This record gives sequence, structure tokens and C-alpha cells, in this order.
Amino acid sequence: MLVGYVSDERYLAIGDVLVEFQRGEESVAVVRSTPRGAVYADVTPGRYRVSLCRDGYGSKTVAMEVVEGKPYQFRLLRDCLLGYVWPKWVRSGERSEFRVHAVEPYHLSVWRYGLRKEWVRDIGWFDEHGPRATMQVTPDGDYVQTGVEWNKRGYDNPHHTQFVTGPARSGLYYLHAKGESGAFFSFPWIVAPAKPSSRIAVLCSTTNWNAYNNFGGRSNYVHPEGLPAAPPVNARLDLERYQKTGFSGFRYPNEHYPPISFERPEIGNHVPERTEVTDPIAGRQASHLAPAEWRLLGWLEREGFAYDLYSESQLHYGQLDLDQYKVLITSVHPEYVTIPMFDKIKGWVHGRGGRFLYLGANGYSCAVEFPDEGTMRCLTQMMKEDESGWLVDPVDLNCYESRMHMLHEPDGSLLGVTCSALGLMTGAPYRVLEPEHWVFAGTNLKAGDLFGTRSLQERCPGGASGHEMDRISRYAPEGTRMLAKGLNPENGGAEMACYETASGGAVFAAGSITWPASLLVDEHVSRITANVLTRYLS
Repeated sequence: MLVGYVSDERYLAIGDVLVEFQRGEESVAVVRSTPRGAVYADVTPGRYRVSLCRDGYGSKTVAMEVVEGKPYQFRLLRDCLLGYVWPKWVRSGERSEFRVHAVEPYHLSVWRYGLRKEWVRDIGWFDEHGPRATMQVTPDGDYVQTGVEWNKRGYDNPHHTQFVTGPARSGLYYLHAKGESGAFFSFPWIVAPAKPSSRIAVLCSTTNWNAYNNFGGRSNYVHPEGLPAAPPVNARLDLERYQKTGFSGFRYPNEHYPPISFERPEIGNHVPERTEVTDPIAGRQASHLAPAEWRLLGWLEREGFAYDLYSESQLHYGQLDLDQYKVLITSVHPEYVTIPMFDKIKGWVHGRGGRFLYLGANGYSCAVEFPDEGTMRCLTQMMKEDESGWLVDPVDLNCYESRMHMLHEPDGSLLGVTCSALGLMTGAPYRVLEPEHWVFAGTNLKAGDLFGTRSLQERCPGGASGHEMDRISRYAPEGTRMLAKGLNPENGGAEMACYETASGGAVFAAGSITWPASLLVDEHVSRITANVLTRYLS
């Protein structure tokens, strides 16, 4: 009978896994998985102790129940070097546990990522004496819902649980794990201040990092409805998203979609050992996640702007008090937001004179909720508007039309802009439209001149207007002005905009994911951003 399937941490089928079924001390069956990862065994329904072994993967033994007609999902973890800290964000003086998967002795150190990578301290070497004892074991089934739960198996000795304390200086920190063989993996750690220490708060897009993280086989883009019974053999051939034109995967009410845990390694946030802040951003995921946000932090330090760093969860749960700051900055791709987060920022800007730099694109366009501090659920059900402005039939994510609207209110009512699919995945410079505006002070740019010609982003090269872009929204506050526009195809270039509120608040929107990747290498992008920040701080 079909007992189950074996898959790896990406939920891809693993063939030729040796599987042994035991009852008590008796070996009942020994079989191998098929190329589809299927495990067939001549066993009767009931409880078994099952051991799985294959070269290149960590062996494991689990207690499971064979149920006819309900294939079990065995999960193995490949031999590699991975890690994360938990919690992934703390305040200075608070501690996180580091959780590392390694199949060889490794060294761990802490670094601060600003204008330069600054060594903070060595944590030490780890090998735990026993063979492969630093190897982690993942749960079976869909552990994207629960987290990988590393350090919870075989770590009963309290000396084997390791912690690191948040440094006094707020910022983006990385832990560097380096194996005896030279293998290297880095993972981020956000340290917020114990109390506000500057006038600028920078918000990392941690919710977005999690939405795109498919470690365990799921994200908001891969198997968002939950893991299918059988793992894919080849993603291109087996995943529905690659088989249907325009397929989004979102077709059921929000409650249908299982949660996504923050408690997983984030491979997309890895920064290679020798990469510096002024180096090009290589790879697909790095271009819109933490490695790209690091470029903003490096620029702030180069220009002498002190800042405090926070995660979005810290805003949601009240650890970031916006009223203690003059300016809030978010950047790159803050796509996902909880309604309380949105309300706090908008209330601060429109009601209490806060100044907001939105240095990214496709921001606050999809709502999420936090069932608890360790998980989130993406609210993917969407609506579109008819000519009267009322919400009508559900549509998929290809729409890009104010996804927050059905859940709360339009993203453009805060940002002034909203994402458009036009010009998607291209790069281009901006053209100046209002050269007399104060944002262009000291640039010597004239009407029609181009700027933002240089960028560190390699995924969508070509200029500061790129990757995904925003345009001025129909819901933009009165007085929103377009100052420059990107030259991307389909008239889809980013529309750089700003507006002010009666309360003294203000918003500047770059309208492009690629903007932060240009800050360190394009003098006009740098000067414009510095002009805005200096004015908003005054």
C-alpha cells in the first residue's frame, strides 16, 4: 500500500530513500522510495517507528501512524549550512537563540551591517562531540505553518541551547556561520533600541521577507493553499502556477489559507561572505529583501543620518512608538502590512504631523494578520472596482489595484501612489518634471533631464526606476505632486511624488523598488533623498 511520500525542505520529491518500518524490536518492512518520493510497503495500518536514510540528507527516525488512503509526508533536510535567530528581532539587551543546521564543525560570529560590515564579536566553534550532532531535524508534514522548531530535538541539555544578546547600538546585524570546509551562511538579526536614540526610525519589511520565504515548500506564492499530498518531482512541470497563464493561486476565502511561520531560515536574505554594501546585488530574491534594504542603511551612515532600526512586528505590537520620532523610512518592497500598522502610520502622518519616506514600491498593497507573534496569514482574497467605485467580483493578484481597499482603505490614501503592472521587471532612469521643486535643490537638473541612471540591482538593471513601480493613485491626497517619472516601457515608469498634510505631516514616495539600490552609486538619487530627509527633519 502507499504509505506516504518523502520530500526535502523545498517539498521536492526524494527518490531512492531507504525506509525501514519497525513495531517494537521487529523490523516489519524495508523499502525504497520511488522517483516520485512515494513509499510503498506491505504493512497494515497502525503505529510504526520509521527510519529514513539517503546519502546527502540527514537520517531520521519518527513515530508515525499508517492510515490507508492518507499518505504521510516524510520530510528530510539536505546536508548544508543554514541558520536563523529566534526571535529574529529584539531590543538592545534582549537575547535571541541562534539555531544552526550544520553537518560539520562551524564557527559563529556577529557582525553589524551598515556602511561597512563591522565585526562585533566571535561566539565560538560548535561541534557537540558526536558525529553530525549539529545537524538539525525538521518536523514532518507542513512545517511552514508551525516553524522548523530547530534546537527542540536532541537538545535537552541546557548547555546546548545558545543565546546572543542584542548590542547597545541599534541596527541590522548578521550572524556569520562558517564551516570547517569553508561553507558559509549568513542570517539577519534586527536590533531595535532599548529606547529611542535618534529622530529617524527605519522600518525593515520583515513581513514581506516572510511572505516570499518558501523554506519548507510553501510561501504566499508557492503552494499558498497548503502542501499537496504528493510532492513535485519537477516544479516547472508539476506546479500549477507554471502551467496556467495568469494563474495566481488565490481563489478561496482568506480563511482557507494556512498561516506562514516566521520561524524558518531565510535563504533569500543570505549575504555572501565577501560582499560589501557598494557591491552589486546579485540574485533574484536578494534584490527586494534584506540585502537591498542594507544599501539604504549604508547610505544613511555615509551621509551622517543617525537612525533606529525596527521590524514591522515591533510596530504592530507597539514596541515602535512613532510619536518619539520625526521621520519614518521604509524601503525597497514593503508589500505586506497589517491593518494596525497601516492605521498607525497614517494616523501619525495625517493626524500628528509625522514625515514618511517611502523609498520603494508595491508597498502596503496586501494585508496580513498575525495569529500570534510567530506566524502570519496573508489575506489574499481581492476585489476590483467598477466605474462607480464600488467593489465587485473577486480577481487575482495580477490586478494590482489597491488591494488594501477591500480590507480597509486604499494604499494610495497614505502613500499617494499605488503599484502598476505596466513596465514590470524593467529598469530605466527618471526624467525631471518639476525642476524648481525643492527636492532637486543642488542637483542642477533641468526639465527633461535624466537622473537615476546607475543602480546596484542586477535583477532588473537599467536605472533607479525599476523592478516594480508605483504610479500616482486615484486615492492620493489632494495636492499630491508628480516630480519625476521613470522611462520604463508601456509608460510604466515610477512616478516620484510627494504631498503635505494640514497637520504638518508629509510623504515622499520614490515609487520604485530599485531606488535604494541607486542611493550609493547615483549622485542625483542620493542628493534628492538627502534633500527630502533634511527638510523632513527640520
